[in-house]
Amino acid sequence: MHVRLDYGKTGLDVELPAARVAGVLAYRDAPPLADPTAKLEALLEAPLGAPPLAELARGKRTACVVVCDVTRPVPNATILRPLLAALEQGGIARDDIVILVATGLHRPNEGEELRGMLGAEIVERYRVENHDARACDQHVHLGESPRGVPVWIDRRYVEADLKITTGLIEPHLMAGFSGGRKLVCPGIAGVDTVRVWHGPAFIEHERAACGVLGGNPVHEEATWTARRAGCDFIINVVIDAERRPLHFVAGDMEAAFDAGVAFARNVVTDTLERPAEIVVTSSAGHPLDTTFYQAIKGLAAALDVVAEGGTIILAAGLEEGIGSAPFQRLFEENTSLDSFMARITGDDGYFVEDQWQLEELAKVRRKARVKVVSDGLPRDVLERLFVESAPSVEAAVADALADHGPDARIAVIPKGPYVLARVAN
Repeated sequence: MHVRLDYGKTGLDVELPAARVAGVLAYRDAPPLADPTAKLEALLEAPLGAPPLAELARGKRTACVVVCDVTRPVPNATILRPLLAALEQGGIARDDIVILVATGLHRPNEGEELRGMLGAEIVERYRVENHDARACDQHVHLGESPRGVPVWIDRRYVEADLKITTGLIEPHLMAGFSGGRKLVCPGIAGVDTVRVWHGPAFIEHERAACGVLGGNPVHEEATWTARRAGCDFIINVVIDAERRPLHFVAGDMEAAFDAGVAFARNVVTDTLERPAEIVVTSSAGHPLDTTFYQAIKGLAAALDVVAEGGTIILAAGLEEGIGSAPFQRLFEENTSLDSFMARITGDDGYFVEDQWQLEELAKVRRKARVKVVSDGLPRDVLERLFVESAPSVEAAVADALADHGPDARIAVIPKGPYVLARVAN
């Protein structure tokens, strides 16, 4: 059976034993918008739970527009052109608009990469700046949340008269879904906020999981923080498997986000009759699979549909390597995932930036073995990351079938974290 996995910029063709494949989990069919710009312009004039955007802009002197960083394939140019036109129509001068890239704790996006994200015309005509979570003087302290999280938010956003966020709604391994409130927390939050919000008290909660919003403390805390910082208007998009806009939502942060999630959940959810002993997945290709840090999202996407003690096989390009320096340090300082978990949940105050992603890997490894196929990292490096290396998906599948026996079933998730994979009922 031939299957094409999202992998790097090119994709990866694999051959699987058809008799063993229990299901290929994918997006449901949904027609892309015939005229995305016209649809969005109409929404800006009749948004959910908020006045029209141009009306909101009237009487305001400054505006901050928050956009996702390069790790999210958002059709930014399509969104920003009518958005920025509405702001200027409402009376805000171009020089008083800042487009702020919500990097969270990721690296900045600059040069050609930024032009590719936003479009050269927008980069050349507007002020575009990167959030820097570690620059303390660039943040405003807004107190402490009821759950004890210190709230530090980018000053450029807090002090803007009009606050707007844009984003992509897709399944998220700990916050349920991306988009909405996440552009503020963690997108433009300070490192001290992210450190607590992404700590074990939140991440280890049973409801902090992909596709889950109700009772999810990660989602609830991000929503509280975004409301505390203020958010006047959001524009979020749901995209299809070819990254074409399927649906836009605009307006009040919570009302529009909830509407977008309802649409997205219907499109991205696919089910298996029962868990599979082997799951072949990806990390959705470029730009999400450029580092091992990001690629862990592909493993988390398989967590609900892999059987206890099963095997997850991940294909990811990893062209930029392991991830940030702090994330790499975690593998140097911890000899096992068990010792790592003991340290971050202990009383000695151990903390390293990006530890939450290793914590997500620990969740996966508690349930399944992991084999990784990649051209980006050699075998000896991969096997220091608490996973096994495999030369090809086919070889990894053959090994897993030998381990799990003749009745083993295979599930395939070609687009990894973009699909909400579930067991029926």
